[in-house]
This record gives sequence, structure tokens and C-alpha cells, in this order.
Amino acid sequence: MDANRLTAEGHARRRFLLGTASLGVVAHTPSLFAAEDAPLVASAHVERGALAPVRLQVNGRDYMLSLEPRVTLLDALREYIGLTGTKKGCDRGQCGACTVLVNDRRINACLALAIAHQGDRIRTVEGLAPHGALHAVQAAFVERDGFQCGYCTPGQICSAVAMLQEARSDTISAATQDVRQRGPIALTDAEIRERMSGNLCRCGAYVGIVAAVRDAATRST
Repeated sequence: MDANRLTAEGHARRRFLLGTASLGVVAHTPSLFAAEDAPLVASAHVERGALAPVRLQVNGRDYMLSLEPRVTLLDALREYIGLTGTKKGCDRGQCGACTVLVNDRRINACLALAIAHQGDRIRTVEGLAPHGALHAVQAAFVERDGFQCGYCTPGQICSAVAMLQEARSDTISAATQDVRQRGPIALTDAEIRERMSGNLCRCGAYVGIVAAVRDAATRST
């Protein structure tokens, strides 16, 4: 092969490698392109949203709050109303520790904006036993040792309350054997595990949790 051609190919290869290396440096140096935008980004973080009046109905009681629109329902319950039974776990909607009931449906309070739930009926673990007597699910958790450290327990209980109602309403799950059946779903252990899978227990008290939900399903709730 011609020596000049080899030399030319070598130079071309070096130019290519140098070019790609330069692109890599630029790609990892966003400040080279974002320098002019930096003041705008900084000002967006400094400015705070105006407070808005928010009326929440929690456990049968109305609360008038002044909140930034970005305040989550979880923070409104804990930091502004003082209902600390609802726990902040992952704060990303992955663990279920913050589960509350909104219009009798279970939601992750850390993913909900408080301002979006004005006029809704919100119930926390504190509202399950308004007259002192334990809710059937709460009693079953105590009897079956459905907890260890207890941090996830309020979310587990609220989730179980809503889940039992879902099963009575013929709502199927991924574990339902016969989706054509009529009437309440038979809550086997597999059904309970599937329906409660959004609530994690870091202590691993799942045996007691499943037993508690199974017992509660046979009681009036």
C-alpha cells in the first residue's frame, strides 16, 4: 500500500478521535452553553409562589389553610394540620407509608397537591376510630401482630380499609382467578398480597399483615 495513503489515513483517524473527544468535553460542560441562561434559572429558584387559601375536609372537620400551590397533601396534613399519623417514607409514591383515603379511595398523599383536593373527603388513620373504638382493620393488625417498627402501619391500615371495599365492589386484580365471577372477590392470600403490594414493610411483617387483612375481611368494617 502507498506510504502516503497510510500517512493520510493516520492523520484522518487522529483528527476523528480528537474531534469526538472535544464533543465529549463539550457535552459534559453545559455551562459553556448555559452561561447566559444562568441568571434566569437562579431567579426561578429564588422566587416563591404566592400563598393561596386552601380548604381541606379531613376526618369530618374543615381546615382553612394558606399554602403555596406546590405543597403536597402529605405535607399539609403533617406540617400544617398536625396529623402526623400519615408518614413520609420515600416521598416518591413508592412505599405507601403516606396512604390516605380520599372519597373512600386510597392514594399516595406525597404525590397529591393539597390544593387539588379542596372539597374532597379526606380520611387519615386518625379518622378511622373517631369515637375511640378501633376500626376492624386496626383491631386485626393488633391481634395478628401486623407490624414491627410501626412506621408503615398507618399506610398499611388505610390501604387495607380501601382494599376491602374494592373487593366487595367486585374490583378484580392481577391475582383474580376468575374475572367472570359475580359477587365479592374471594380474598385469598394471593389476592391480599397483590392488592396490598403498593405498601411496603421494611421490617418484613408481611405474614402478620396478610393475616390481619384476612381476618378483617370477615368482620364488619
